[in-house]
Amino acid sequence: MADHPASKAKGVLARILNLDDFEAEARRFLPRPVFEYVAGGVEDNVARDGNRAAFGDWDLVPRVLVGVKHRSTQATLLGREYASPVGIAPIGIAALYAYRGDIVLAKAAAAENAPMMMSGSSLIAMEDVRAASPEAWFQAYLPGDEKQRWDLLERVKRAGFGTLVVTVDVPTSGNRENNLRAGFSTPLRPTLRLAWDGITHPSWTFGTFLRTIAVHGMPHFENNFATRGAPILSRNVLRDFADRGHLNWEDLARIREFWKHGPLVVKGVLHPDDARRACALGADAIVVSNHGGRQIDGVIAPLRALPDVVAACGAVPVILDSGIRRGTDIVKALALGAKFVLLGRSFGYAAAVAGEEGVRHAFRILQVELDRDMAMLGVNSLSDLSPAFLRRR
Repeated sequence: MADHPASKAKGVLARILNLDDFEAEARRFLPRPVFEYVAGGVEDNVARDGNRAAFGDWDLVPRVLVGVKHRSTQATLLGREYASPVGIAPIGIAALYAYRGDIVLAKAAAAENAPMMMSGSSLIAMEDVRAASPEAWFQAYLPGDEKQRWDLLERVKRAGFGTLVVTVDVPTSGNRENNLRAGFSTPLRPTLRLAWDGITHPSWTFGTFLRTIAVHGMPHFENNFATRGAPILSRNVLRDFADRGHLNWEDLARIREFWKHGPLVVKGVLHPDDARRACALGADAIVVSNHGGRQIDGVIAPLRALPDVVAACGAVPVILDSGIRRGTDIVKALALGAKFVLLGRSFGYAAAVAGEEGVRHAFRILQVELDRDMAMLGVNSLSDLSPAFLRRR
């Protein structure tokens, strides 16, 4: 394993029994500003915390004496069979908290036969990630300027990505007060406080940040546009946070017409009417997501929005993003109609503390939990899951 010494990773992973353990390790490993960027939501974190609380709305109702010896966690999405119904959600600036983060995530997902959505807010060029993992998907934050938008989409197409994910829930930036309180900004501003955070977290400073600069130079935002963006550390340079409020359904229709060679996934849908319209325009899959509670506070949890969106989409597969931490969470999402689930923060923490092997360990934890939960519920195939296995608490 190239990203972390094998002995260190082995020692860390021996303590990791569930995904929350990764968060505790990441809190120790990462400087506070970086950790808070990953962990936080917006304003009072009501939406972020509500994503987890929504799973408590439902109790599981097992069936017994079914015979589950031949059960399987395999799941099919967009014509491809995966080891389980779990993929990696787009994780912004992953290379800041994990050495070569986007490549680590992509390689781990490929090794575990899982989909991975590369974030448009990433610090490694999309071409490099695509070369390391040809099956990775690309998630785009489409620029407000029309020429910049089409230049970016042309670049994604030239890079060879097969699946395009268009995120539609970012008409403007969320009010992430936690970032400001923790001293985080993009780009990061050199300050005495930031220097102290680096000094007090030497494993991250030398193993991730300075190692990246020594080997690859100063990281930049590489994929928000067709051209290179701002550096991640700068006293004077500003990142382009241009408003995307003009994007509309006509734009999505034009993108669908342009992106003919592979699946188009629309991410960030919570209202069934929006899901119905996206499907009518040719979306191949819908991601029910509130951006991990990072855009508008108090917004409905994706799990609570899921049944209505599933009903609106018909045969178009629906993917649930936000709040998954356990195999039982996956079971509840699938029983309510999701075909797949995505996790972001947990895989980011895993990459930070133990590199590629950490991410693979996170996948294995979820697969083992899911397999066990299927046995306990009396389920042999994920397609057997239905609301009959749930009761509202």
